[in-house]
Amino acid sequence: MPKRPVTVQSDAESDEEYGSPKRARTDDPSDVEEGQAGPSQPRTQTRGRGRGRAREAQNEESDSEEEEIDVPVAVDDEEFEKAHEDDVRAQIESKKNTKRDIAEYGIIEKIEMTDFMCHKSLNFEFGPQINFIIGHNGSGKSAVLSALTVALGGKTNSTGRGSGLKSFIREGQHKATVTVQIKNQGVEAYKPEEYGDSIIIFRSFTKDGSSSWKIMAADGKTTVSTKREELSAICDHMNIQVDNPLNVLTQDSARQFLSASHPQDKYKFFLLGTQLAQLSNEYDICLDNTGKTGKILATKKEAIPDLRAKYQREVARYREAEKAREQKKKIDELKCELAWSHVKEKEDQLEKDLGVLAKLEKKLPKIQQNLEQAQNDLAQQEAVVAACEQETDNLGSIEHLNKRRATLDAESKANKNKVLDYVRDIKNMTVSMNAFKLQVEDLQKNIELEQRRMEADSQAKREMLERQIEDVKAKFTELEAQHQEATRVRAEAQRYAEGIRQEGQNAEKGIKPLQNRIVEAQEMANRARASMRDTWIPYGQNIKAVLDEIDRCQWIGDKPLGPLGRYVKAREPEKWGDILRGQLLTLLTAFAITNPKDRDQLKRILAHYRNSNNIIIFEKDLFDYSSGEPPSHYHTVLRALDISNPYVLRILINQAQIERCLLSDKRKQLEHDLHQIKGGGFGWSLDRFNVKVYPEGGSYSSGLPMRRLKDGAALLLTGRDPQAEITHYEQQGNDLNNQLVQLNHRVQATKQQYAQARREIGRLEVEERTIKDQASAAKAQLGALQNEANEEMPTGVTGYQAAKAEAEDEIANLERQVAAVAPDLKKAQEVQATLLTQLGQVKAELDDFSARKRELQERLTAAVSDRVQKQSDVAHWENKLKTEENGIEKQNKCVAVTQEEFKNWTEDALKYCERVENPRKVDQVKREHEAAQRALKEREKRQGASVEELVTAVNKAKEALDKVESEWRHLHNLNKALRASLHIRLHRWQEFRRHIALRCKIIFGFHLSRRGYYGRVLFNHVGMTLTLRVQTDDQIKDKGAAEKDPKSLSGGEKSFSTICLLLSLWDSIGCPLRCLDEFDVFMDAVNRRVSMRMMIEVASSNPNKQYILITPQDMTNIRIENNVKVLRMLDPERAPTS
Repeated sequence: MPKRPVTVQSDAESDEEYGSPKRARTDDPSDVEEGQAGPSQPRTQTRGRGRGRAREAQNEESDSEEEEIDVPVAVDDEEFEKAHEDDVRAQIESKKNTKRDIAEYGIIEKIEMTDFMCHKSLNFEFGPQINFIIGHNGSGKSAVLSALTVALGGKTNSTGRGSGLKSFIREGQHKATVTVQIKNQGVEAYKPEEYGDSIIIFRSFTKDGSSSWKIMAADGKTTVSTKREELSAICDHMNIQVDNPLNVLTQDSARQFLSASHPQDKYKFFLLGTQLAQLSNEYDICLDNTGKTGKILATKKEAIPDLRAKYQREVARYREAEKAREQKKKIDELKCELAWSHVKEKEDQLEKDLGVLAKLEKKLPKIQQNLEQAQNDLAQQEAVVAACEQETDNLGSIEHLNKRRATLDAESKANKNKVLDYVRDIKNMTVSMNAFKLQVEDLQKNIELEQRRMEADSQAKREMLERQIEDVKAKFTELEAQHQEATRVRAEAQRYAEGIRQEGQNAEKGIKPLQNRIVEAQEMANRARASMRDTWIPYGQNIKAVLDEIDRCQWIGDKPLGPLGRYVKAREPEKWGDILRGQLLTLLTAFAITNPKDRDQLKRILAHYRNSNNIIIFEKDLFDYSSGEPPSHYHTVLRALDISNPYVLRILINQAQIERCLLSDKRKQLEHDLHQIKGGGFGWSLDRFNVKVYPEGGSYSSGLPMRRLKDGAALLLTGRDPQAEITHYEQQGNDLNNQLVQLNHRVQATKQQYAQARREIGRLEVEERTIKDQASAAKAQLGALQNEANEEMPTGVTGYQAAKAEAEDEIANLERQVAAVAPDLKKAQEVQATLLTQLGQVKAELDDFSARKRELQERLTAAVSDRVQKQSDVAHWENKLKTEENGIEKQNKCVAVTQEEFKNWTEDALKYCERVENPRKVDQVKREHEAAQRALKEREKRQGASVEELVTAVNKAKEALDKVESEWRHLHNLNKALRASLHIRLHRWQEFRRHIALRCKIIFGFHLSRRGYYGRVLFNHVGMTLTLRVQTDDQIKDKGAAEKDPKSLSGGEKSFSTICLLLSLWDSIGCPLRCLDEFDVFMDAVNRRVSMRMMIEVASSNPNKQYILITPQDMTNIRIENNVKVLRMLDPERAPTS
């Protein structure tokens, strides 16, 4: 939205033709020195006369057409006032009779502040016209103006309350906020579709120096912008000038202006407040710029005659060069003959190439015949190999036999355990039967004894029964204790046996992996022996033949490089060999090519020998990788390897980032090292962890996948030669065999210990059962004796007989159980015998299968060896055929190129000139052409350039002359127009100043008359002073008294007269906001009452302006109208001080 034009005298609105001053955005009024306070009379004379004469003297040498600005000196102030005073008074009177509405935009509706200066929280709603803020000293009234200045983007030092935002934050708080709501209505509202009827400006700032704005719509929720530029645009549109010292007079500024200001200070306030000082500074800058531009144009004009002379010299040289054109025509004829000489030479070369092609094509049939014979031989050998492979396939797999063997082993072991359980059960039942038989014998003895006792005396019998009862009770108690101890001992023995059994099972589980490792060690030793004959075993099958095939073949790019592991060794193989081998295996066995088109051929060669090695495409670039390495004290994969080929080193860097991958003994140390490296990374630890640290700071750890290598690849990165590998794996096999023997001994020992423990458990169970039976018998005996003692009858015999019968029943029951278990035991023993027989048969089949497979493998190996030889023969003739075909193809291309060149040269020659019949040899024509060229160059040398170069030089000189003349003319006219515009603007500036000064004088006298005073405002534009002359009512009565200087006035009179001056200056300012702090501090009650009434009347006559007036006095003697709002300030809650 464009800025709204505002007038210099917005209250009168009669001087709109004079334009509007710009709003001062960043310049602090305190930074403007007295010498910058606008173009006073001496300054104007300097511009118009002294400076004009000086500039004219300087420009006489450079440009007679340049004219200095002659600023017209305005008429004398008295003449000006006589000419315009009546008009200005008429405008002021007409304004009084003009009814104007309240401002629709640009006034403050509300202000809120939190933790600002001394206020924890303050909220004010302002009236649209006159607002008085009253309160005791120290209540924080001035904080309102400071908050307005801070929120609306003013400088903090202009508030007089601090040098930075941090000083406005309430003591003990970290953050302060200020919210200002500005009215935004009417036809000239600022972006009403976005903001609505009000604009809310929210500013927050903190102790650490951060600050931010939010510019919101009327709803207080929608944030339209957060930029300072948007706030400046709003203030520009509404003409709000918080940094203007006359718009917002802070407490210090008001005190200085009202009590102790010097005439120069008042004049400075006048210029700054009306913004004439800013316009003056800008006009000075424009004058300096136009003067500098004039000097530059004078310099440019001096170069024009030189350029015109240069152009004329070039034209003269060109005319002289015209004479060389005849000699150039002869050179053109020789060029034509030379072109056709080249065509004839190319025709002779074409005939020669066609003869070479015919010779090559004659050799091709013989080579094709030899290739077909070799292919037939290879096909027959392929059939032999296929037959051997078919026999091997027909032999089948022994996997089903191994599975069958494992199944039979498991079934045999399970059935054996079952047989042992049956035997153990029968043994336990036999022990129980023997115990019951002993009990029956004891009961029989008791019955006989009881029968003998029945014959004794009854008294003696009773005494004897009592003694027996006591003895049996003691025996029963002792047997109960023995039974509990036997139960505890048996339980401990069972736990011990279970531990032995578990230990034995764990040992048995370790036997199979140990046996597998022994087999692997034997196989690795065999591969190491084979590697003594063939060093390529670790990289795949028959890699030697693969490399020979690669050497014989032709490749589009470089010959394939590989296997890559042949160039790689580990520096500490005992420590890092396993980890590096496990993680880099696919790269160590890979091949590398430089051209993707070679991939299919290399893949066919590898597949032919049953290999599936990876194929990597790389670019031969010895780039510098040092920038990707961590500091030297970190151990990386690259530093753990010794790589002899620089291209292999860079392939591993590109594929596995070995220069960045860290190595460490422990995962924790590795993670710590990765965190120390900028940007994170990854690495491997010796305790089998893969650790990754992300650039943002997070980390991830997982187990390092380690593959158990059972083929020749396990020989990579071991740091040992084949003989050392054989010794290593044989020693490893011996160590594993010793471990296996020890493990078998341990298994046997645990089995014996377990059997012994089971026997001990059986003994303890029999002992426990015996004690239990004895305790039961003692209990039964005790019951019988007690019954006998109570009834004195021979009932004991009956009890013993019942117990005997019960024991005999138990014996019969156990005998039946033994009879039932015996058939199951026999059946299980038969099944065990059958399983052992089947297991022996499976083992025999496995041995027979292994023997037949070895025989077929030997036959297949011999057939494959013969096939390799046949394949070599086929490959030889294929390469031979391919070489010849490539030679023919190459010669065909050569012929085609020669034919194309012959055709193109002929066409080009025809385009250049007509055919020259029977041209001479190229050398002869060339010599004659060069001689003519030398003669022409000799002539051009005398001239200094060729004809073409002279034409170019003429054109360039002409362009340079035209360009400089055009630019000078354009800039000269532009600078002249700018200077004319400045002439008008300087004249208008003087008019502004005189009109504003005259208006200020008239209004000042009017305001003094309200108190019965008379006074004048004396402007001295030469001395840059503003002086007040006042006559009080006493002086007016004394007609002979002279006017007083403000210094001789009383404090109240001085303050009243200065308030009148301020109101007269306010009448010339277009800002809708006027703020004044503590304007009545030096006034007595009478002057204050008159000043207040006068300010209210002035504000009422300007309803489109808003006034915010701060005073520590009360408003009891002031009449409050409807357009006046009084805001009373309470004493704030201050933070306690230490």
